[in-house]
Amino acid sequence: MVTGTIKNRPLKGGTNLKKLLIVLSASMLLLLGGCSFLNDAQDTISYVNEATDYLATATDFANDAPALAQQAIGDIQAAEDLQTLLQEMQQTAEAFSEIQAPDIAADLHQQIVEQNSVIVAEIETYLNNFKDGLLDPAILENTELFQSVQDITSIIDQIKQLGGE
Repeated sequence: MVTGTIKNRPLKGGTNLKKLLIVLSASMLLLLGGCSFLNDAQDTISYVNEATDYLATATDFANDAPALAQQAIGDIQAAEDLQTLLQEMQQTAEAFSEIQAPDIAADLHQQIVEQNSVIVAEIETYLNNFKDGLLDPAILENTELFQSVQDITSIIDQIKQLGGE
């Protein structure tokens, strides 16, 4: 019978089919690994962009808030504007702290989170020192708010280097 001899010998092309499957499997693994690399790169670029946006906001705050704080001591409208600016910066700092950083930026992000904690606490101090609609002048002598915001700049500059900027 013919069936006995067919079972005992390999089908023609069987070895080639195995080789083809191995090559296809290896190619898929490389392709999937490449996708992971591309996703990591895209995550890093997205994070760098978000960090850059945050830096712009923090820089604007650091530039605008000190003069506005001086005015808020004797000007109700400036005091209201300062309260709004402080609340917006507080929300922005808290939101940036919640961002999931890529592994390559995790340590730098943690440094920003720590600085943001100081910033949020200092903003709370400011917000609690308005009396009769005006800012208490004593707060201007006892705060590190604006220095803490400036400290973020150097950290974010390091993050920008991760993105190749």
